[in-house]
Amino acid sequence: MNLKDHIRGIPDFPKPGILFYDISTLLRDADAWQVAMGRLANRVRVYNPAILAGVESRGFLLAAPLALKLGCGFVMLRKPGKLPGRTVGLDYALEYGTDRIEIQADAVSPGDRVVVVDDLLATGGTMAAGIKLLRNVGAEVVAAAVMIELTALRGRERLDVPVEALMQYED
Repeated sequence: MNLKDHIRGIPDFPKPGILFYDISTLLRDADAWQVAMGRLANRVRVYNPAILAGVESRGFLLAAPLALKLGCGFVMLRKPGKLPGRTVGLDYALEYGTDRIEIQADAVSPGDRVVVVDDLLATGGTMAAGIKLLRNVGAEVVAAAVMIELTALRGRERLDVPVEALMQYED
């Protein structure tokens, strides 16, 4: 199955000049969703993760069912103020300003093997921040996994872990 057939491109969203790759069309097709999760599971399984860390918010849509499929735990990397209990955060630079992500302080144990999961890898800023945050709380980040990689933006080059991408787009 060609998974790209199930991804809808929406021009000029969220602003003019941007082509948005909409995964909701894949998620609503049961067969495509099963195939995508199976392929992603095969790629991630080789890293033997104890935990998958989903990046807010579309990363949750992939990481949670993938964790169930692989029999490992799932934790969330969220925007500030969204997680209960004590959190650890990291501020990071974006092309257009700064942002912050947080994790619950007790979400991972030192040495846990973690794969960071998101729907899309573009410039790599958010994924790199997630990796750094996880390392700050003691995780061993062994890989990153995404459904879509925008190769022209070279986000993979900002990461010091292997990247598994189900689909790649040049534009």
